[in-house]
Amino acid sequence: MSNRPIYLDCHATTPMDERVLEAMLPYFTEHFGNPSSMSHVYGWEAEAALKQARQKLADAIGATPEEIIFTSGATEANNLALKGVAEAYFSQGRHIITVETEHKAILDPCRYLQTLGFEVTFLSVQPDGLIDLAQLEQAIRPDTILVSVMAANNEIGVLQSLGEIGAICRQQQVLFHTDAAQGIGKILLDVEEMKIDLMSLTAHKIYGPKGIGALYMRRRNPRVRVAPQIQGGGQERGIRSGTLPIPQIVGFAKAVELALEELKSESQRLLQLRDYLWHALCKLENIHLNGHPTQRLPGNLNISVEGVDGSALLLGLQSTAAVSSGSACSSGNVAPSHVLLALGQSEMLAYASVRFGIGRFNSTAEIEQVAQHTISAIESLRQSQAAVSKSANLKVR
Repeated sequence: MSNRPIYLDCHATTPMDERVLEAMLPYFTEHFGNPSSMSHVYGWEAEAALKQARQKLADAIGATPEEIIFTSGATEANNLALKGVAEAYFSQGRHIITVETEHKAILDPCRYLQTLGFEVTFLSVQPDGLIDLAQLEQAIRPDTILVSVMAANNEIGVLQSLGEIGAICRQQQVLFHTDAAQGIGKILLDVEEMKIDLMSLTAHKIYGPKGIGALYMRRRNPRVRVAPQIQGGGQERGIRSGTLPIPQIVGFAKAVELALEELKSESQRLLQLRDYLWHALCKLENIHLNGHPTQRLPGNLNISVEGVDGSALLLGLQSTAAVSSGSACSSGNVAPSHVLLALGQSEMLAYASVRFGIGRFNSTAEIEQVAQHTISAIESLRQSQAAVSKSANLKVR
């Protein structure tokens, strides 16, 4: 019997589904060819697998296979979208719009572009984490070349209104990019209906392999251009050079296929587990939900707890539950979450936050156990804090 904590950090990464691994294995040892080697059967097998995977990913978002560019993950896809568009369109304008609550894989490239002379508008968000669409419309200028708004927030799970954002951008003839790393396979995405021009994707958030992602690039109405950020062998039509990792690509496509097949039932199941956990924690006073109460990923619960030290709470939970205080990509940073601060949280509450990411392999019994342990940990920490405060007051007197 395992003594490992219950894994509830599925926004950071997910365990690989065995069905995904099964699909990948033959491409490590049997069908191991390079799809660029078109003079023999090994290359043909790899090319066939690549073509099928590209078609599956395109179908998942309403695109065409030619519009899917494989990358090493969503971070690279974001960099290719932002820097690639900036370089390709700089003669038309040097203004980009994004949001304060974006992942660092958007914010940091934007800040880099600022050092090159581009101007970036960082939109604020409302207390529920949603952007003000009127504010977005007002921020667009004649020299705006790109708007980048993430589909689902990695910390608070908030789902932005992609269709409305896309309509505004299309009307203003500005390219619209969305980081959908947390959205693919969890919400329905349609690049035509939502008027999305570029979309970043990754596999490891939906029980697929790490190290593989993709960038959707619209090819018509309008045709999007990006400047390559990696030069080399000319793969992916020269947009992203490098030998394509067929096992990971096959796994990516299988993970997306499974997620979409099970999306409706899995969303309902995760919603029930999340609501159980939230209502259990609400029995305590001064527990705050971060982000929109309903317009969020079904498996996401992000809370701030008054009267406790955040690091102490995580320490108290670590034997029972593997959870996070924010973005796993920056959890080593002792600074409070930039996302929670953007919602208007105080630094104290931002420090005292916990993100629960419920996933495919979590059971009702596990969530019940985590709820009980979390309540006990919070009560214990609050009692300790009260005792410390009482002692301090007595010393002052």
